[in-house]
Amino acid sequence: MNADLAPTTPAQRTWSTWHIAALWIGMAVCITTYTIAAGMIGQGMAWWQAVLTVALGNLIVLIPMILNGHPGAKYGIPFPVLMRASFGTRGANIPALARAIVACGWFGIQTWIGGDAIYQILASMGAIDLVAEKTRMMGIGLTPWQGICFLAFWLINLHFVWHGMNSIKWMESWAAPFLIASGLALMVWALWRVSEVGPVSAVFKQGSKFETNAAFWLVFFPNLTAMVGYWATLSLNIPDFTRFAKDQKSQAWGQALGLPTTMTLFCFIGIVVTSATTIIFKQTIWDPVLLVSKLGSLPVVIISLIALTVATLSTNIAANVVSPANDISNLNPRRISFRMGGMITAVIGILMMPWYLYTNLSAYIFTWLIGYSALLGPIAGIMLCDYYLIRKKQLNVDALYDERGEYSYSNGFNWVAVAAMVLAVLPNVPGFLNAATNRTHAHAAANPGVRPLFPEFFDQTYGYAWFIGLGLAMAIYYVLMRGKAKPHSHIALGTATLR
Repeated sequence: MNADLAPTTPAQRTWSTWHIAALWIGMAVCITTYTIAAGMIGQGMAWWQAVLTVALGNLIVLIPMILNGHPGAKYGIPFPVLMRASFGTRGANIPALARAIVACGWFGIQTWIGGDAIYQILASMGAIDLVAEKTRMMGIGLTPWQGICFLAFWLINLHFVWHGMNSIKWMESWAAPFLIASGLALMVWALWRVSEVGPVSAVFKQGSKFETNAAFWLVFFPNLTAMVGYWATLSLNIPDFTRFAKDQKSQAWGQALGLPTTMTLFCFIGIVVTSATTIIFKQTIWDPVLLVSKLGSLPVVIISLIALTVATLSTNIAANVVSPANDISNLNPRRISFRMGGMITAVIGILMMPWYLYTNLSAYIFTWLIGYSALLGPIAGIMLCDYYLIRKKQLNVDALYDERGEYSYSNGFNWVAVAAMVLAVLPNVPGFLNAATNRTHAHAAANPGVRPLFPEFFDQTYGYAWFIGLGLAMAIYYVLMRGKAKPHSHIALGTATLR
């Protein structure tokens, strides 16, 4: 058995409520959280509508987060092992790889953001001539110094990948209070600067641009789905972390205290500071890296950008390395360790050229966030249905590691789960293709030469992709599996401790 995928022992279950909450603070406080309201306000929302959308989206995703965290805390098993109960001992690689591919993309995006922060630090110190840099663009869309800074931050990430889960726990615990303090300090600075030139209330005068309620709802639901999709990844592999929790109370309260509160607070900070920049600098600056580079004082610039780098690092390691490292290890547990899986993730993150994805806001929200939520929603539905409705929270842990045991199904595949996943993804494919090719009906209305690939109905349903996928998969799986798998009255725990 691969030691990295084996059930955690009682001695390994040391994560308290604080550690779980700190984990979420470290993941939620990042540049993408700071800027996530930019797309919403850019589409016409008032600042308070954007904040409420973020809060609601995170409260919704908190539900599957806590529910899927339960088997991790109870049995000490990681996500790819848990998936063997529903998809089969070999079939579990299908959802695991789907999750891993998304994580590799996110790893690349966050590494690009962290590298850009380093780039801006050097530029603010005069070490990089930004004007000359623009004339040295390489064929892959980067300047030489951008490439160097990107690789430098990539290597910093590899340090924590190499040292494993204990180093991640240490980093998140220490980074959490520092990041919250840094965000609040930035907001206080922004409001103080605004007060020097006029009333602070001017920061909150951004109103809604929608003429009708119907127009608002057409924008609200796709953005709510995108917000749910933002953490749809972690709602699947949260057992990778809760397996180290002391008990169920620690994982549930830690997540409830850390996730929705931090996401909403930091999004609010982003809105306040950005609105303040319009007054202070006479231009709206959504990018915190660009903002920090304009603060003037070199020590302040360097300290602030270091804070942004730490924020990006704490998010990247926990959210985008742990899961794919375990998922890739699950492909061949005897040969691929957690460490090697993490290295493979890091390499794929570079090959995906993330700077192209992140710099296009439309692609980021409608193609990336909603697109992968259409894929991961069905997996979450199958997980929840199998564990709670089919098996009543009872698993045979030893059988999860037995290729010929009860979870082997048909040559290691449970084709019912595979079929449920495919059927639940299909309704969202037309909307995804319209968005991915920039041929939505909204885009066609503004550009007469554009012809959508599919009817407008699919554009509308695509805005609910995660919800549709989760609900369909859960219903299909339940109907097809009902009576085929029964919960165990006696559980072989192996090395796991029942909680």
